Amino acid sequence: MKTYYRLIAFSLLAVIFGCKEPQSFDILIKNGYVLDGSGEKGFTGDVGINADTIAAMGKLDNAIGTTEIDASGLTVAPGFINMLSWANVSLIEDGRSQSDIRQGVTLEVLGEGRSMGPLNEKMAANMAEGQQSITYDVSWRTLGEYMNFMENKGVSTNIASFVGNGTVREYVMDYENRIPTEEELAVMEGLVQQAMEEGAVGLSTSLIYVPSGHAQTAEITALAKVASKYNGMYISHIRDEESNLLQAVGELITIAEEAQLPAEIYHFKASGTANWHLLDSAIQMVDKARAKGLQVTTDMYMYNASSTGLNVLLPGWAKEGGHNSTIALMKQAPMRKKMIEEIDFHVPPENILLVGFRNPEMRNLIGKTLAEVAKERDKPAAETVVDLIFEDDSRIQVVYFSMSEENIKKKLALPYMAICSDAGSYTNEGVFLEQSTHPRAYGSFARLLGHFVREEKIITLEEAIRRLTLLPATNLKLQNRGALKEGYYADVVLFDANTITDNATFKEPHQYATGMVHVLVNGVPVLKDGEHTGAFPGRFVKGPGFVKPTETQ
Repeated sequence: MKTYYRLIAFSLLAVIFGCKEPQSFDILIKNGYVLDGSGEKGFTGDVGINADTIAAMGKLDNAIGTTEIDASGLTVAPGFINMLSWANVSLIEDGRSQSDIRQGVTLEVLGEGRSMGPLNEKMAANMAEGQQSITYDVSWRTLGEYMNFMENKGVSTNIASFVGNGTVREYVMDYENRIPTEEELAVMEGLVQQAMEEGAVGLSTSLIYVPSGHAQTAEITALAKVASKYNGMYISHIRDEESNLLQAVGELITIAEEAQLPAEIYHFKASGTANWHLLDSAIQMVDKARAKGLQVTTDMYMYNASSTGLNVLLPGWAKEGGHNSTIALMKQAPMRKKMIEEIDFHVPPENILLVGFRNPEMRNLIGKTLAEVAKERDKPAAETVVDLIFEDDSRIQVVYFSMSEENIKKKLALPYMAICSDAGSYTNEGVFLEQSTHPRAYGSFARLLGHFVREEKIITLEEAIRRLTLLPATNLKLQNRGALKEGYYADVVLFDANTITDNATFKEPHQYATGMVHVLVNGVPVLKDGEHTGAFPGRFVKGPGFVKPTETQ
């Protein structure tokens, strides 16, 4: 009898200790192919999320979620990082960031050479005056104030920003093309320091534009040294992407070496048919610098066409004082004639597509090439360039078909190549449809995963996810982002690797990518079953030099 009761007792203990309480999560993602961002092969399993944090990963058999997502047949990965985003204004109009969210972007990195701060009163007034279809109050003056404004307003994606040397230079020197005095340089250094302490991720330049390009190497290096003290990065639209590409790459490497900080080349390319062969030598320069121990990296978008202003065709002297100065020169017959004579078409007029005008009456030209408009007006292409800029009173957004498809594949194979859109993030409705745009705004990330990974097999899916996530997060020194890992922020995407596709074209760019099923930002669903939820959980992601305000008081 004693033996009988003893067996019952043992049986009860086995039941009690064998039935663990199930793990409980706010969100449980089940049965997905999980890629953690490392570039290694994934596993089929689950991801548990509590609040804004990844709490567990693996085969979570004994787990339940308040919300459960069946990821069967889907790839689960960290949220993507857009290393060059121009969403700083588009997100003011619509914080949903739809064209990027629907591709899996959960962090927009802003500030190519120009940033939304610091602003003096004249710059703030010019920003207000220069607004086009999207209007807003310029209520901030520092970069940190702008970033906090955006977070408080509400955005679906996280946001980070570089501080632009062009903005800092304009703050101190306006558009003057000269070497700064010691006092002026000291003020610029102080502005960079302030931005870094406010959370900027580093210093940026865009050296084919003014006033950024007025800065010589020594000036940029001095500012980069400030960013270096705060563990930041230097990133640059280098001084030339055409015939002087190698000299421009050399300048970036020199700055990285002298300032002792990581450096990245924005949208790395050799532009113009005559210069395509220079890419191999540029890659060799970067590889050699990396072999010496310099942290030099690159980023790119997935198209053989760039997009910028029609005004880049104007001679340098015509752009030195900024747009208003250019318009004033055009009003002077001798200067206008000289301007036309000195225009240099690095891309032929038939390969220049007009996509954006300030003047609504000129928007009937959107979708035409410069050659077509010149023919309609019965004028030479160079004269048409000057006429259009003057009539629209803007730089005019255009697309230049100037790159090699083979070079795109060659660049993508580089292990240090991150990904960007170099575009705003739009909704395909309302004010955004008043202009055309480059399809990269709607398709750069989906095109990588669909065309170049699935179809062309240039790199593996695992490697593509690393390029989109852990690589840029590591380069930017972001804390607890860029990977699926316990304790990391729950920026998570779920997509169908067999169907993800970019649908935007140069003729019809306002088309969302498809195949992205769910997107979570800081643990909050922003895309659910392919549709935006309207949530705004995005945060100001601060750089490694951020100093809490209480620490400076």
